[in-house]
Amino acid sequence: MVDQSQETQLVIITGMSGAGKTVAVQSFEDLGFFCVDNLPPALLPKFLELMKDTKNNIQKVALVMDLRGREFFDTLFESLDRLGKEEWLTEHILFLDAENQALVSRYKETRRYHPLAPEGTPLEGIEQERMMLDELRGRAQEIIDTTDLKPRELRERILASYSEKKQQVFSVQVVSFGFKYGLPIDSDLVFDVRFLPNPHYVEHMRALTGLTTEVSSYVFKWTETQKFMEKLLDLLGYMLPQYKREGKSQIVIAIGCTGGQHRSVAIAEHIAQYFSTDYVTHVTHRDVEKRKGK
Repeated sequence: MVDQSQETQLVIITGMSGAGKTVAVQSFEDLGFFCVDNLPPALLPKFLELMKDTKNNIQKVALVMDLRGREFFDTLFESLDRLGKEEWLTEHILFLDAENQALVSRYKETRRYHPLAPEGTPLEGIEQERMMLDELRGRAQEIIDTTDLKPRELRERILASYSEKKQQVFSVQVVSFGFKYGLPIDSDLVFDVRFLPNPHYVEHMRALTGLTTEVSSYVFKWTETQKFMEKLLDLLGYMLPQYKREGKSQIVIAIGCTGGQHRSVAIAEHIAQYFSTDYVTHVTHRDVEKRKGK
């Protein structure tokens, strides 16, 4: 029997085909998880019964469930609802996503067909799969966008998030981006700062970034920026504890300006620094180098 005094941790790895689930499950194996790839959702209740009755003291389990088992996929939500009734078990859904263009490129590199479009184009299968997984994505506690992540970077992110020392830590991920390059698809909250004065129109600042003191000082010297930050920090200060109480392991806050080089970078840095005393914070500047110096 499973030791009832110690909860078993169950991570369900799912998401878009080609988004990195193979790298993810290998990473969980390295963390000491008992891993099962491509478990049909209909078999999940039976698998849990075996886990509960086994004499082996398995405390960490990772299951990959995706559309390779699509004939059973309709039963997934019923199975997930059952998990919430298991007092000896804590369940966490990790959803891996990527932009359509990146997924198409990966299919072309591997010369494989999409499981939902064996006779069509990869994009047709990707679009169909995205629609089918939309509700599941909304139930995930963590979403990782692998569009710009190398396999090594995805592995490092999973190891950092799920190592034993950090399993219960709530983290705040702050991402700056440029709207001209599209929204970060793994963001939970998006704030548009394009209404603030733009250093891009100050010629000697055009090639600089929001990481420099000169640009940051320019962004924050305006009354509208100061008033906006006061209201935004107050809002986030209320929301973050609510997300933590809900059971999320992290929240991704995206700050966007036109090109992702000046305003969003400076403000993202400020937000991460402001909340660093209360939470584990990380800041990423997705587009900071794309327009720099042009």
